[in-house]
Amino acid sequence: MNGYANQYLTNSIQSASPEQLMLILYDGAVRFLAQAIQAIDDHQLDKRAHFINKASAIVSEFAATLDHSQSPELAENLDALYDYMLRRMLQANLKNDPAPLHECKKMLSDLRATWAKAIEISRIDKTEAKEPARAYPTDPGPLHVTLQQPLAAAA
Repeated sequence: MNGYANQYLTNSIQSASPEQLMLILYDGAVRFLAQAIQAIDDHQLDKRAHFINKASAIVSEFAATLDHSQSPELAENLDALYDYMLRRMLQANLKNDPAPLHECKKMLSDLRATWAKAIEISRIDKTEAKEPARAYPTDPGPLHVTLQQPLAAAA
């Protein structure tokens, strides 16, 4: 990566909201698993381990930062899912098998899509809550007609 790309990435991360950072991490984990799968296909054991370790570190961070006080059942389910993924990544690394990585990559992609949708819904809800209720529309829309000439002249 060149200097400009590194600077752009640094600026993007520093200016990102917590929600955006979470999505960036999901993207990274998915990308690292794809790279690990490619390393297995290319018989590059050192790269395989490197990329699996990076994906595992992200998933471990997700597990460590779960807030069990907000939604205990959801946090418990996510914790179990993250633990399962970590075990599957370990199996993939030990057995040089891409199948568990494909499984984890799919689960992480699905989780990322779910979080992205939840973030969007939350953003819309917050925006709507801030807007004052209006007694009349500001844009009358297609029903509004302006006559260009008097009615008598049009007849």
